[in-house]
Order: sequence, then C-alpha cells, then structure tokens
Amino acid sequence: MNHALLVHSAVNYWPLLGVAVIALGFVLRFNPVLVVVTAGLVSGLLAGLGIPELLALLGKSFLSSRMLLMFVLTLPAIGLLERAGLREHAQQWMSRLHGLTLARLLIGYLLLRQLLAMVGLTGVAGAAQTVRPLLAPMCEAAADKIRPGLGDAERERLRATAAATDNVGRFFGEDVFLALGAVLLIQGFYAGQGIGLSPLSIALWSLPTAVAAFVIQSLRVWRLQRRLQQAADAATRGEAH
Repeated sequence: MNHALLVHSAVNYWPLLGVAVIALGFVLRFNPVLVVVTAGLVSGLLAGLGIPELLALLGKSFLSSRMLLMFVLTLPAIGLLERAGLREHAQQWMSRLHGLTLARLLIGYLLLRQLLAMVGLTGVAGAAQTVRPLLAPMCEAAADKIRPGLGDAERERLRATAAATDNVGRFFGEDVFLALGAVLLIQGFYAGQGIGLSPLSIALWSLPTAVAAFVIQSLRVWRLQRRLQQAADAATRGEAH
C-alpha cells in the first residue's frame, strides 16, 4: 500500500500543461503549428528534457511525418485552385467532351489509379488532390449530360462513387507493388503464423484480386450510369404523355 502511494506521488503531472496550451491556443485561434510546437516545448521542459534533446525530438518527429506534412501543405493549394474556379472549369471541360461518358471517365480513372499504384506511385492522385477538385465535378457534368437537373442526393452519390473508385484503385493496386508497406505487413503476419511467403509471391497472388476489384467496380459504375439513363428515359416518357 505504501509502495503504491510512493509510486503515485512520484508521477510528474506538470507535462500535462501542454494539453492546456493546445486548448488555449485553439480557443484563441492562434496558428495551429505554433500552438502545437509551443505545447511540445512546454511539455518537454516540464518533463525535464533539455533544449538539445527537444530539438532532436522535434527533428525526428518532422522526418517521421514528412509525408503527412506534404499532404497538409497540399490542401491550401487545392483550396486556392477551387476558389479560382477549378471545379467549374472541370465541369465545363467535361461538358464539351461529348464522347466521354460517366462510365468511361470513372473506369478510365480506375484503370490509371490501379496501374500507378502497382508501380508504387500511390501519392500521384487521391481524394484531396484529384477526386474533390477534378473527378467529382467531372462526374457531375457527365451525369448532367444524361439527366439534367440532378438532385442533391444524386450528386452526393456521384461524389461518393468517385471517391470509392479512387479507393478501390489504390487499395487493390498497391498490394501488387513489392516494396510497399502493405505487402510487408502481409508477409509479417504470415511469418508470425509460421507461414513463409516472399513479397514476390504475395504480389503475384494479389493480381487476381486486383483484376476482380477492377471488374466489380467497373460494373458498379456502369450500373450507376444505366440507372441515370433509365431515370432520364422515364422522365422523357412522362413529359411526352
């Protein structure tokens, strides 16, 4: 009992003030990066770390999350492009391409996304940098050519289908690339169960799954276009009567 009390009294709760710094900084709407760095410095100093140790820790954290930092820096650029009318220009461009239907657009993007993921280029496209500003508006423009005056629910479904197409292309394409973390994770899981698999064998056996995912998602996209066409034909027949 006394030992437990001594251990409890030895715990240093002062570093938790960094949480209060974060809360206060966000309430006052200070720069998020400045708030987080300040909170880290406060917690580190109160935990007994020196300035050199803190700087080394910050540098290590920056290197380990540099891909996330690149993604965060991409968002303001996408926002500025959208404010300048990127989505509207994408819709206008799509409306002028009469031979490019909704199904052809999404299936072509799915194929390109899978092929790029298969060679390790998973960051070339994505939901933030491609789907929202380009692919989703182009899908809406293609659907408007089939059935003008789409409702909000139909537009949300088109956006969700565009995002799902991007996810399917990346998820089932990246397993074919040998040096990606997903393949190594699969290899490590089977190794823990006593099953030895090489990354090459995992990638080769991922090919049928990638092909099946491509076919299934393509059929889903084709069915979506067919439903839009059927709804447009029904509306035309109703107006004729």
